[in-house]
Amino acid sequence: MFNRDLGAGLHLALLEERHAAELSKLIDRNRAHLRQWMPWLDWNTSEADSRGFIQRSLERFLLGNGFDVGIWFEGVLAGTIGLHYINHNSRKTEIGYWLGQEFTGHGIMTRACAAMLEHCFEDLKLHRIELACATENVKSCAIPERLGFTLEGIARETEWLYDHFVSHKRYGLLEAQWRTGKK
Repeated sequence: MFNRDLGAGLHLALLEERHAAELSKLIDRNRAHLRQWMPWLDWNTSEADSRGFIQRSLERFLLGNGFDVGIWFEGVLAGTIGLHYINHNSRKTEIGYWLGQEFTGHGIMTRACAAMLEHCFEDLKLHRIELACATENVKSCAIPERLGFTLEGIARETEWLYDHFVSHKRYGLLEAQWRTGKK
């Protein structure tokens, strides 16, 4: 199981089916906020949909092909962070994340992302971590930049977001880069 206490009221733990109601309520409270950048809101409209998301994540975890964890701040579910997949042959993955609006601006996601990087490089022995953010999502792009990722390019109009395409900044972080940055 994935379970990390990051101190100062921040905790990461594997999402389980029992978290479906809490996750669904967090999404519902933040629909307008999340709609700016997250393309999946129309497919997650109920507690059953959140439960299905968690079940699929647990299946990926059991298969060693990624997972999603809840981010709890002072005992309240604040968002999620996860590995979309794990390519064991190339020893790489891609991190994705989101936070409820009331939890942004406190360094929560930067700390959660740093913990995931440590897990990826130390525990999973991966070589490369990728991360993509909408080019106009300044707050999200600041996270990989703070954590030492390299901006590797922009994928133009790569994602359909309800009524328009958005471009993504593509970031990469290599294990050696991460280890050097830790010193």
